[in-house]
Amino acid sequence: MVKRSSGELLFGLRVDRALPVSVTTQLYGAIRDLIAEGALSPGRRLPSSRTLATELGVSRTTAIAVYERLLSEGLIEARTGSGSYVSDQAASQRPQASLRAAESGDASDTEPAGASVSQAILAASGRFVPRLPHPQKPRAFVTGMPDYDSFPLAIWARLTARHWRGTREVVLGYGDPEGDARLRRAIAGHLRANRGISCDEDQIFITAGAQQAFDLIGRVLLNPGDKVWFEDPGAIGARNSLTATGARLVPVPVDGEGLNVAQALARAPDFRLAFVTPSHQHPTGAEMSLARREALLAAAGQAGAWIIEDDYDGEFRYDGRPLPTLVSGDRAGRVIYVGTFSKSLFPALRLGFYIAPRPLVPVFAAISRAFLQGVSTEVQAVLAAFIEEGHFATHLRRMREIYALRHAAFHRAAAEHLTGLLDCSRSQAGFHILGRFADTRLRETEVLKAARAAGLVVSGLGSFSSAGPDPQNGGGLVLGVTAIPPAAIERGVADLARVLRSCLQP
Repeated sequence: MVKRSSGELLFGLRVDRALPVSVTTQLYGAIRDLIAEGALSPGRRLPSSRTLATELGVSRTTAIAVYERLLSEGLIEARTGSGSYVSDQAASQRPQASLRAAESGDASDTEPAGASVSQAILAASGRFVPRLPHPQKPRAFVTGMPDYDSFPLAIWARLTARHWRGTREVVLGYGDPEGDARLRRAIAGHLRANRGISCDEDQIFITAGAQQAFDLIGRVLLNPGDKVWFEDPGAIGARNSLTATGARLVPVPVDGEGLNVAQALARAPDFRLAFVTPSHQHPTGAEMSLARREALLAAAGQAGAWIIEDDYDGEFRYDGRPLPTLVSGDRAGRVIYVGTFSKSLFPALRLGFYIAPRPLVPVFAAISRAFLQGVSTEVQAVLAAFIEEGHFATHLRRMREIYALRHAAFHRAAAEHLTGLLDCSRSQAGFHILGRFADTRLRETEVLKAARAAGLVVSGLGSFSSAGPDPQNGGGLVLGVTAIPPAAIERGVADLARVLRSCLQP
């Protein structure tokens, strides 16, 4: 049986018996102020008069007198057999001055003198790029979002319940800041079998999503001003994380073979780090060729630089086995592989990982133990069981089939509705499709505005570029196709065609 709450903790209330004001009046005024300020909101249960008296060291008679006064003013209400609660009408009696100041945006009276953000973050903030929209309810054509309806929630709930039946020391205690050992072993086994990556579990570090991994890697390996090769167009979140370190991002063009290493060397031969998405370039969908991979590894070795390989959706290839990873061909230990479960399972997990090259393991281990708190032990334990018992492999197989059908549905609808408007790449992997404007009169900014008005969630190609949309080149759209079923995809394509045609009208 679940016990009823014994009421709010009010240890912050103070009584000064040296004051000429009675203890009853002091306590009444303090509780009244908490209610007026919203710290005690309507419906919150107050402690019993006996509990209040004991905790504050006053007589019960005093506590009863305080409650009776609050009751008489309508600030609290007594419920028979249940206790005293802050009344609904208390909210109407709050002073409104502070609310008006907050609404007006005038924070001059509330900000502490001299408050400022870190100078490095402040200097970088002007170069941050807005993140892509992710509505609560999936709709056409949100990017980077898996199909929620196909996730096996019943299995996940069963594994979660089993976890909570474990010993209290295990389920309630502190976790390892480097990551749960069982999960790290499970990930190592999965990567070895499915992605061809050979690594030891101590090289794997668990993070709160891939974004935290990028931030941590950048802060450990980069100094302000260090040069970073970055794909252009490229991933927004990673760009923001690396920009925040104070590093100098060097945009490198991407073509059909991935990042152009020759141009990168011409622009910054003394680079410290390179960021790439070789299995499915984000957002163009290009696959890095073997020649480019070899050239990139050679350049990193010669410069003593590191490479971040973001394998954000490498699990999802629909015309055969997933492409080899860059790290699987790394013999010099220059590649840091980053993975995430936000795409393969669901984003609310906020769980990712990175594989540190053997020379960096002691560094990242020391950083983790000294500064990081680790990810939820519950999430890690449940995910470890999900992988170990084969549910993850089964889920991936099923989702590859589902997403392949959705890609096909999009291309069928595009052939019918978007011909002459949008040239869509024939991607056989990942979560999105790149469409470039086929009519030179189309302009990205106008299309995005019209699409939003039509209820479509589309992302412009220019959002991923260091220079933004190219006014000389109409640009294009990045369209997610995994979050919604084929029928919704087909309706979305038809709606998008109407939007594009409307933008062609004078």
